[in-house]
Amino acid sequence: MWMEREARGIMKANVTYWLDETVKRVPEKAAFVDEGKAVTFQELQRQAKALASQMIQRDLFKKPVVIYMEKGVDVLVSFMGAAYSCNFYSPIDVDMPASRVNKILEVLSPSLVITTKALKETFESYEYEGEYLLFDEACRGEICEEEIEAARKKGIDTDLLYVLFTSGSTGVPKGVTITHRSVIDYIDWVTETFAVTEEDSFGNQAPFYFDNSILDIYSTIKSGATTYIIPKNLFAQPVPLLEYIKEKKINTIFWVPSALIVVAKLKAFRNVDLSDTLKRVLFCGEVMPNKQLNVWRKFLPDVVYANLYGPTEITDACTYYIVDREFSDDEPLPIGIPMANTEILVLNEHDGLVKGEETGELCVRGTSLSMGYYNNPEKTREAFVQNPLNPFVPETIYRTGDLVKYNEYGEIIYLSRKDFQIKHMGHRIELGEIETAVSSLEEISLCCCLYDEKRQKIVLFIEEELEKAYINEQISRLVPEYMLPNKVITLEQMPMNANGKIDRVKLKELL
Repeated sequence: MWMEREARGIMKANVTYWLDETVKRVPEKAAFVDEGKAVTFQELQRQAKALASQMIQRDLFKKPVVIYMEKGVDVLVSFMGAAYSCNFYSPIDVDMPASRVNKILEVLSPSLVITTKALKETFESYEYEGEYLLFDEACRGEICEEEIEAARKKGIDTDLLYVLFTSGSTGVPKGVTITHRSVIDYIDWVTETFAVTEEDSFGNQAPFYFDNSILDIYSTIKSGATTYIIPKNLFAQPVPLLEYIKEKKINTIFWVPSALIVVAKLKAFRNVDLSDTLKRVLFCGEVMPNKQLNVWRKFLPDVVYANLYGPTEITDACTYYIVDREFSDDEPLPIGIPMANTEILVLNEHDGLVKGEETGELCVRGTSLSMGYYNNPEKTREAFVQNPLNPFVPETIYRTGDLVKYNEYGEIIYLSRKDFQIKHMGHRIELGEIETAVSSLEEISLCCCLYDEKRQKIVLFIEEELEKAYINEQISRLVPEYMLPNKVITLEQMPMNANGKIDRVKLKELL
């Protein structure tokens, strides 16, 4: 009885116990598949434990471990190796500029870098003088079960699982810290809400240094599903992309809206029928225009569509909306309602709860919250603050910086970033509202609005050759005159950042 109680307690403390349980059920089933290789759950467990044994023998416990490899199966094995050893991982993209890598290394000060023999030479050019673990050799090493169990018994659910770095306004990357407990809470919700089982298969789009990948990775490990790591080049080729989904029988995707928009824009559904393949289309990371979503819904009406919302600091997502009604092209899609075990506070400028359709900042409370920014107490204090509605006990909320309001259904509507709220011609304007209006035009695929402070102009970036007068005439029924763009810049192609979102930093350089 005591042993059973102890086992249950440990299972709640570390994500690796999901893998142990899944191996018991479906050991030979493919867990993760990339272009060059596949790994079964049993192989994933064995290789991860071999890596963990090496880390434990180097006396590493609750230390930061950098994973520096090309995106693929081996990266995920390394993630689990860090987790089995009760250390925490931080992936660094092999294409990341050296200056950013060095800034991350300065903040993180990792105890170990897991890489390949081929990439070790590249990493040695960075400002790092610590130890290396070469994946190809280490994953075939001996496993020390007793040492792994001893490490896991010392771990608790508030230990860190990973640190993902986001861009900082000062140019210094911020390391978002997430615990085992937060991921367990989130994935429990995902697998229950969308009824994920070992019969399912995910098509991964998100880079592993981007928090959207957490849903694919850990839903697979918990449920026994399979995740296919879709080749990056396919996202520029919509028809081959859909053919890949059909061939691999992928039934669930969780992509950034930009990837979905490209498919809708080029009408790839006319070439590939996915009606017997896709079951769930989930998206998160930026605004999904209803115009493009309506294209998906037209060709795949029986699919479950869900809009998830949340920054990296709250373990990927904190609200969701399962699309349950029709929307016109010019309507905003709700970000919905709070996920289970999560409280959303929409606070006005006086730190009181908003009333009616009043605009406020979305703030989050719950298990999903990050522990803060790694090695950055000042930035942590700015964003993770005492709940102003509770003066009685310490209670942390995260201020997202996102402006929202409630609609008539009690659903949350995303309006804009606080950073994107401008004062123009005496009016307070959310640039996101202009983007929603422009996105509804039939000719527009992608757009972005910025404010030129120096010239006091609203600048609209698009990919199509359209006159400003035409655009303003079309959207004048949706937004007031003072919100009409003052300047329109046509680009050959909208710049995208590494996460697949519109790169606003690069667009600012064009103002």
